[in-house]
Amino acid sequence: MGAVTLAGLLAFVYLFNLPFGYWRANTKKLTKEWIVAVHLPVPVIVALRIIYGVDMVLIPLFVLAFFLGQFSGGRVRRVLRNVAPLTSCLIWDLIRIAVGRK
Repeated sequence: MGAVTLAGLLAFVYLFNLPFGYWRANTKKLTKEWIVAVHLPVPVIVALRIIYGVDMVLIPLFVLAFFLGQFSGGRVRRVLRNVAPLTSCLIWDLIRIAVGRK
């Protein structure tokens, strides 16, 4: 696997987890919804690792990208809550804010 492919996969893992971290930040900790928000992206990431033949030594990088995406999604939610009323969906909230609807 090339460095570009690895960087692309790590960027995807990070960006893919942003909406899930955003959703997680709007749930009560350790509820069913919180657990789903944390674990739903895992099968996609595991499948990508298998498809691209990522070496087991690189798994900590994927775990780091996963948690950074989750953390950043929660931070985005904290920033946006001062701008407009929010739902649990990052994409929907960004569209509403961009269009100017509250």
